[in-house]
Amino acid sequence: MNLDLVLLAVADGVSYAGLLFMVSLGLTLVFGVMGIVNVAHGALYAFGGYAASSLTLLAMPQNPPTAALLLILPLAALLVGVVLGTAIEAGLLRRIQGRDPIQQLLMTFAGFMVLEDVQRLVWGTQPYSAPEVISRLGTVSFFNVTYTSYQLILIPLMALVSYAGLMFFLRFTSAGRQVVAVTHHREMATALGINAKRVGWLTFVLGASLGALGGAMAAPTTSMVPGAGADMIVLSFAVVATAGMGQITGALLASLMIGLTRAAAVYMAPEWEVAVPYLIMVLVLLVRPDGLFSVAQARRI
Repeated sequence: MNLDLVLLAVADGVSYAGLLFMVSLGLTLVFGVMGIVNVAHGALYAFGGYAASSLTLLAMPQNPPTAALLLILPLAALLVGVVLGTAIEAGLLRRIQGRDPIQQLLMTFAGFMVLEDVQRLVWGTQPYSAPEVISRLGTVSFFNVTYTSYQLILIPLMALVSYAGLMFFLRFTSAGRQVVAVTHHREMATALGINAKRVGWLTFVLGASLGALGGAMAAPTTSMVPGAGADMIVLSFAVVATAGMGQITGALLASLMIGLTRAAAVYMAPEWEVAVPYLIMVLVLLVRPDGLFSVAQARRI
């Protein structure tokens, strides 16, 4: 690989890692607090992408300013997180919390399949995208490489803001401390007067919004089609398993590792592109079965 290909691989890897981290962040947060591996999280990614694309298409005839167009993406994610997250948490997760993990996995998978059909019912099978956002922001050049500003700057920046915002919320806000308390000992937190059900709802809506944010930020860069949520949830599980279940900072580093190695495979050995994330996961779990960044009796978030 020459220098230009190396730089392209790094840019691709960082951009993809940002999207992957936002989705994985929501998944690991929900597991850390509620102890549920939520397969339906992939549907939240897809709904976020479809909602962002639809709202962008509705706004374009009005020729909105670039800032307003960019604001549509997180707003679409928040809308999906609050509405769909509330419906899933109240209608499904409350009923299966504390049950056998296999039952939880099967129930959330069933929820994912139902949401896939709802997605087809609402948007059909035609692809949806929002490329206007990328064209508005233009490109940036370094050495002999030209890359879109949206993918190189905005996506990684949004991933870092999501990480910093979540860490600030957990450490420095009253609601965040309640989330941490429920994570450590649900029964004790309830005995101290914390409403565990409300904390569970808040956690899931926050995690759902992060998953939808990944889809909303991906909408300008790719076409949303049926099956997009399934592809992303599998990769997100690879990130979470590699990092260690419930490890937020670990998920950031694992996303970057998987994103960069996957991008390198695209340019050096394309036939290995799909397999690389899972090979990394298998190699890590063979050495550290609890994940690369897990420690004994570590905090779950």
